[in-house]
Amino acid sequence: MQSENIKILAIESSCDETAAAVVENGRTVLSNVVVSQIDEHKLYGGVVPEIASRRHVEAINAVVDKALADADLKLADLSAIAVTYAPGLIGALLVGVNFAKGLSYASGLPLVPVHHLRSHIAANYISNPQLEPPFLCLVVSGGHSHIVAVEDHTTMKIIGKTRDDAAGEAFDKVARTIGMPYPGGVNLDKKAEVGDDSAYPMPHPRLPDAPYDFSFSGLKTAALNIIHNAEQRGEPVSAENLSASYRKAVVGCLTENFLKAAKDLGYKKLVIAGGVSANTLLRRELTRECKRLGYELFMPGLKYCGDNGAMVGAQAYYEYISGNIASLELNAAATKSIEEG
Repeated sequence: MQSENIKILAIESSCDETAAAVVENGRTVLSNVVVSQIDEHKLYGGVVPEIASRRHVEAINAVVDKALADADLKLADLSAIAVTYAPGLIGALLVGVNFAKGLSYASGLPLVPVHHLRSHIAANYISNPQLEPPFLCLVVSGGHSHIVAVEDHTTMKIIGKTRDDAAGEAFDKVARTIGMPYPGGVNLDKKAEVGDDSAYPMPHPRLPDAPYDFSFSGLKTAALNIIHNAEQRGEPVSAENLSASYRKAVVGCLTENFLKAAKDLGYKKLVIAGGVSANTLLRRELTRECKRLGYELFMPGLKYCGDNGAMVGAQAYYEYISGNIASLELNAAATKSIEEG
């Protein structure tokens, strides 16, 4: 397929952000519109899937219209329509998939299916236009923690992954128990910046049979036990110090395994992606270690770490030129491996 001047309208609705963007040639963002539901879900301490789906239905038409208007384009000016179809909350995904299918049918434009984690990785192509595969990527979000070998733009292999909780989920659960509002991981990161990270000793989980895999459930339980034991004794817990100690332990697991995989597999070009790639300590530690080891490190801009349409449009370009076009039978999937695309 022709690979120049390809403008793709991309739609994202996998969780609690309704987003759309127009991206040209996978790297140039012409518009990027995100409507967040954080304030509503904050009332419940986390995302309520049914509410998320309904809000997507209410917002998606206006979000797509604004993305086209901001780019000063009409459907006839586009090369394709892309949509996140997996993984995510199934009801939320279906809103975006069905809307995109309708647009594709009405306009005659090709429909490009995009895997959510692949698009998180592709956010780096926007922030770092010089970045090209192959590279090793640490994908860390609320639902996923993977080390992925990105062989080319559409060929990926999982090197390591979590055995239980994802890093983002582990941050959110402890933050909620400390008493922080949703989204917990972001608030825990802020508290940790002013805390003593040696105040509360934490375990460092390792899996001898799988040195690149993660396990955060025991670490999470250790933090929760500190809180509950202090409550039973009537003793205060420093939110700042516990946040700092816990963040240090989680980030330590992520960086140790990621750097070990890079060394063992011979990668010197490293990338981070996903919502947790915005974590202050993770960015700081990897920057320091990569500089010490002589590795290149690429990180997405903070505005592209969370869910957004631009990252979907970035990955969609490479799926499109590789011939990955979906029929109108495309369905959403709550789970799907990044290797399958």
